[in-house]
Amino acid sequence: MYKVASPEVKLKEIANIYAEPPISFEIALKIADGAVFAKKSRHLKNIEVAVLRGAWLGQRYDEIAEAVGYAPEYIKHDVGPKLWQTLSSSLGEKVSKTNLMSVLAQQTSLQVEEGEKSSPAISPEAFQTLEPPSGVIPLDSDCYIERPPIESRCYQEIGRPGALIRIKAPSQMGKTSLMVRILDRAKQQNSDQGEPTSTVVLSLQQAERAIFADIDKFLRWFCTSITRKLQLPCRVEDYWSDSFGSKSNCTAYLEDCILPEVKGALVLALERLDEIFLYPEIADDFLTLLRSWYEEAAYGDIGNPLWQKLRLIIVHSTEVYIPLDINKSPFNVGLAIELQPFTAEQVNQLAQRYALTLSDSELDRLMQLVAGHPYLIQRAFYYLVRQELTWEQLWQTATTDAGIYANHLHRHLRSLQEHPQLEAAYRLVLNSPTPIELEQILAFKLHSMGLVTLQGNQAIASCQLYRQYFRDRLESP
Repeated sequence: MYKVASPEVKLKEIANIYAEPPISFEIALKIADGAVFAKKSRHLKNIEVAVLRGAWLGQRYDEIAEAVGYAPEYIKHDVGPKLWQTLSSSLGEKVSKTNLMSVLAQQTSLQVEEGEKSSPAISPEAFQTLEPPSGVIPLDSDCYIERPPIESRCYQEIGRPGALIRIKAPSQMGKTSLMVRILDRAKQQNSDQGEPTSTVVLSLQQAERAIFADIDKFLRWFCTSITRKLQLPCRVEDYWSDSFGSKSNCTAYLEDCILPEVKGALVLALERLDEIFLYPEIADDFLTLLRSWYEEAAYGDIGNPLWQKLRLIIVHSTEVYIPLDINKSPFNVGLAIELQPFTAEQVNQLAQRYALTLSDSELDRLMQLVAGHPYLIQRAFYYLVRQELTWEQLWQTATTDAGIYANHLHRHLRSLQEHPQLEAAYRLVLNSPTPIELEQILAFKLHSMGLVTLQGNQAIASCQLYRQYFRDRLESP
């Protein structure tokens, strides 16, 4: 049971808010997160860390809400009170927004006195049930690292009628993990307003090659897939008219058979949009169609207001290398998001989530090896915290076929060997100490795989891991 502070103590705590912080926020976060993990067997969530940081800086709830893209009422009446209750039960004394700084400073002093000069020890055994990092990071995972202000901008945008968000990044950089969080936020936002939100995720990778034979077949598949995802009666074949073009049929089907049946907003997320780039004629028609829906929503009352219910998220790994009329392209409207590798600070933040402490030399060496690549960083931390390898073993084996990245590297190697032009282009990059210019499509494809970093029209190997591994394995012609 925690103790209730006296009025005199409360006055001192309020005064402390305006004083210089007795400890850094990083130390305070370690203390708070360690205590919650020890008591609740979980780490602080991203939104809880954001509220904690805002309170530490003396921000009001509405200021915190604006910074993270949430409704002020949700922060003030839900996240905030629950966070202080969680910290109170974890630390064994009353914690509030006003006394937060003094409580955590006192906890730090107690741990120093007990010889614990860092955050509470979190046993690696606690991580033995972790699944190896692959694919989407679940919504409730502590291993998702936000990249401000990206998340808050996306959360704000998805609440706008007729929104369009474009997420671009190389493979395994966190595109889908961000997408599912945007979808989740869309549901939360409209639920708070009493309006249900329907979400549909379509991956173009799931479409068979025959679907891309012509635009009519593709748009039939597109409409049918949305209908099934929403569990609505499928009327595509009955509704499709030979008297109109495929694009008109598709637009009319959404207007008459989909949007009227959806209560509230419909968020449609299109993954692996890159697949359609391989079919320029279909791509031109489909991408133009997406742009027309976005513009229809922008017309408001002048057009059909039903289109304001539709919000689009398109996800792709590479630049668009097909020619598109700038006035018909969806790639110059809406909110553009390009995910970058983790910074050193974000890598350190993730290490803390894994209960790892990085020295400056370890952090520098890791950044040189994988250049902040989210998946490669996650994989290293996963094996380190499970004590399946040491730092020294990581350095010694990373670029070998016996290392933790072997499967990842083998997959890329097969892709390169199956495409001789791509292999030859990458060999040029590896053999050059400086960035070099490549044929545009080849450069974009290598970038979509994450193998190169583009600097204007020039490409360079994206990290030391790739440079060392592939230089030894790609034979000269």
